[in-house]
Amino acid sequence: MQQTLLFRYWLKHWRAFRLRASGITLGDHVKIGQCVNLHRTFNRQGRGEIAIGAGSMLEDGVVFDTYGGSIRLDANVIIGPHVVIYGHGGVTIGEHALIAMHCRILSSNHALAPFDTPIRSQPDTLLPTRIGRDVWLGAGVTVLGGVTIGDGCIVGAGSVVTKDLPPGAIAYGAPATVRGWREGAPR
Repeated sequence: MQQTLLFRYWLKHWRAFRLRASGITLGDHVKIGQCVNLHRTFNRQGRGEIAIGAGSMLEDGVVFDTYGGSIRLDANVIIGPHVVIYGHGGVTIGEHALIAMHCRILSSNHALAPFDTPIRSQPDTLLPTRIGRDVWLGAGVTVLGGVTIGDGCIVGAGSVVTKDLPPGAIAYGAPATVRGWREGAPR
């Protein structure tokens, strides 16, 4: 039993050491699950940036890929199992946000090409994505590039967020539409 606890302690610190050595910024008391893949990949603008605020938690199977952009989490953000975030155009997530399992957060799109030009040969259109503080994204939510989700929003499971959501909104559907408001939310 004691050896198991010691091994887990060592493994946790080894993961943090490896991530910091690769250029990822980790705040104090960040918890990283197993099989988490954080990639600071390059694009024409250079190498991407990942910053994870103090007290945040990344559950098993999380994937972050910057593609030269950035992914920034404020303090005490919880990222559920198997969440995928692509930071091409920049993604920021405010403090105390809860991103449930299997969510996808994007920050780019492909440029529209003429019919006789392959879509995949077109450059990405960078679309910064912002998720405010105290936001709850339910399981399997997809947030498209260029969207801002206001502070305190709740987005129902399986929704596709294609447009900005105001602070305190409760939204769901595909595309997600505002269906209600949190008590005390500004309107």
